[in-house]
Amino acid sequence: MGCHGGAALPPSQGKLITVLSIDGGGIRGLIPATILACLEAKLQELDGPDARIADYFDVIAGTSTGALITAMLAAPDEKKRPLFQAKDLTTFYLENGPRIFPQRKLWFLTPVAKMVGLLMGPKYDGAFLHDKIKTLTRDVTISETVTNVVVPAFDVKRMQPVIFTTYEAKKEPLKNAHLSDICISTAAAPTYFPAHHFTTRDDETGRSRQFHLVDGGVAANNLTMVAMSMLTREVLCKNLDFHTDNPAEFRRYLVVSVGTGAAKQSEKYTAPQCAKWGLLRWLYDGDFNPLIDILSHASSDMVDIHASVLFKSLRCEEQYIRIQDETLTGSTSMVDVATKENMDALIGIGEKLLGKPVSRVNIDTGEYEPIDGGEETNEEALARFAGMLSEERRERQRTLNSY
Repeated sequence: MGCHGGAALPPSQGKLITVLSIDGGGIRGLIPATILACLEAKLQELDGPDARIADYFDVIAGTSTGALITAMLAAPDEKKRPLFQAKDLTTFYLENGPRIFPQRKLWFLTPVAKMVGLLMGPKYDGAFLHDKIKTLTRDVTISETVTNVVVPAFDVKRMQPVIFTTYEAKKEPLKNAHLSDICISTAAAPTYFPAHHFTTRDDETGRSRQFHLVDGGVAANNLTMVAMSMLTREVLCKNLDFHTDNPAEFRRYLVVSVGTGAAKQSEKYTAPQCAKWGLLRWLYDGDFNPLIDILSHASSDMVDIHASVLFKSLRCEEQYIRIQDETLTGSTSMVDVATKENMDALIGIGEKLLGKPVSRVNIDTGEYEPIDGGEETNEEALARFAGMLSEERRERQRTLNSY
């Protein structure tokens, strides 16, 4: 699709506004990594081996581990091309996961001793993760990504969400943070990694801004609607990339939303159990964090419900896909079990997910159910989306060449 101001050719040159959203979920990022490798392979079948996901999406949005994937797909290398191919994402997790989440041998400790350990500080110091992110992204700022990105975090000092976007960073120097600081912040899940503090400066005015940030999943774990809202704001602000006669033209959106799996169907908790819990039990139950689990799952599913209803009401359901597995159990449902056995299992879950029918969350049961009789698998849908993305790429090039 080429480059236009550091991003793919703008939507004003075509018919669609394209969005990729990737959930948070720690080591479970192996699931979307597997899905995205499939999507990029479909694009390469159509447009050649140099095709990269960032060439086709106007925005890539991610939270926590999803933001790390976003950075790897959108951060520039020395040739101003994406740092990683999607097929290399799984290798990154397999090689680095065990050092990001070192598996402590705590089997000999009692539940009380484990809980006391958590109360003393975060489970991991984050040192390896921080160093790895800084090495990967170097001094790249969010304004320099190959395509536009959207990454949320939560400022504990201001008690409000902070959304970092390439669009805003190009206009506001104080929001043009280093990609490394943004990724470290959005991955700082409470109880798992320490909060992150950094300062940005505007050299022209001498102003500065401090950020005191934790995990973006606190604000939004599924970024589909956040990304669409950020794009709509650009339309309303008359960004020339989004020239349109109708600012509310949501039919133009094409959205691929990829989850990191959830453990709903394992029926981990019941109301009679929870009714007896105090503060500590809500924060720690065995090796799980019930409150964090519940908030992240609820956030993700609510966004899927909103997006599904929106696209259905606009009669363009074929332009929205949510790929998510709600059947994780045991170690695979945890965010930090980085053993080889569990990581291989997560890759297997991603591969099986490709063969499952395209599904939507049922607002009454919370279960993902096949749509339209379940005739189309997720892999078939990705091939269809690859076709639409490839055609949109060609349309933008034709429009540009006609000037």
